Amino acid sequence: MGTILDYLREYGDYTLEEKPFSDVDSLVISQFAYLKFDGMVPGPEELRSAVSVQEIAAHEDYDHLYADERYRKDNTALFQGICKSRRFGDMKLWNYVNQIELEQETQFSAVVCGLSGGVTYVVFRGTDETIVGWKEDLNLAFSEPVPGQRLSVSYLEQAAGTIEGSFYVGGHSKGGNLAVYASMNCSAGVRERIERIYDHDGPGFRPEVRKKSAYAEIAGRIYKTVPRSSLVGMLLYTEENYKVVESRTIGLAQHNPYTWLIRGDSFKIVEEIRAGRKFMDQALNEWILSLDQEQMHTFVDTFYRVVQASETDNLIDFTANWFKSIQKIGAALKEVDSKTAEVIVQIMRALFDVVSAHAREQVKSRRELQREKFEEGMAQLEMHFKKER
Repeated sequence: MGTILDYLREYGDYTLEEKPFSDVDSLVISQFAYLKFDGMVPGPEELRSAVSVQEIAAHEDYDHLYADERYRKDNTALFQGICKSRRFGDMKLWNYVNQIELEQETQFSAVVCGLSGGVTYVVFRGTDETIVGWKEDLNLAFSEPVPGQRLSVSYLEQAAGTIEGSFYVGGHSKGGNLAVYASMNCSAGVRERIERIYDHDGPGFRPEVRKKSAYAEIAGRIYKTVPRSSLVGMLLYTEENYKVVESRTIGLAQHNPYTWLIRGDSFKIVEEIRAGRKFMDQALNEWILSLDQEQMHTFVDTFYRVVQASETDNLIDFTANWFKSIQKIGAALKEVDSKTAEVIVQIMRALFDVVSAHAREQVKSRRELQREKFEEGMAQLEMHFKKER
């Protein structure tokens, strides 16, 4: 078993005509979209034609692709693997957008990828495990669309005008959410041309958001994959149509696509999300849906502020040093005004109550199952004795 990097080495020489586009190919492109193409790939307003990955490799600003130092090694291997492969080596890119608005807490990026065999993929960039990215994912729990979601619809409409025929839409993390959101809110003409929608561990939507859109029309075209200990991908997601992928790591670190395991040319699929994680996901979703919009805004804004006091910039370190983080958060809450601090404490208590209720229900279900098995065993025993007599 390997990762998407091993997949590129082992199957990169197969063209899309020889081996059709798959979920794994989608994850490759979704991770590829995290690279910084600023100044290299033309935007919607530019008259320049699409550029190939080979041209990007030869660009004078090539090193800027890896501006995110944390993933430089893996992203470099990914880009080089793409360039060397027959499968992606002639891929062309256009319509690149990278919009960052700090005041509105918006980071929106997307690009169109044209592959051989007439495959075109509109890919939205997601977030990573940084605290900032986590806050952006939590913002999606609000009922009104966030700026990035509104931008995704207008971008898809515009991008579709540069594409002939049908196409794919997708992304990882927030990118998966934007792909689904844009697809269910774009015009009917554009929506009809979407062949598949790939959502790799992206957050879901509040029920009222789905009801106001054409979600029912696209549901059958959504290909959702989540890692075994998914948190982000199961946020506000209550559907059952998803595949669970095994990961080589544990916990929240599984959100990283480079940890997803591949057997042969396909994901290593497991039966279900880990029981403990699924239990917490269900509790978290119930809790989020119990909050009104004002409470959710207060919680996200304040909790983000106090989490920063933990002196970590990513969720992995935050959860790895949970006790120390909580102590620092407690100290930071003293600096928050009393009314807001009271709301945060009440909300956290509500979360605890929901988790406790789910725990009691889970214990009750296990007891009932044990009782059923006991009764079944006794019934079989009685039948055995009757036959013997």
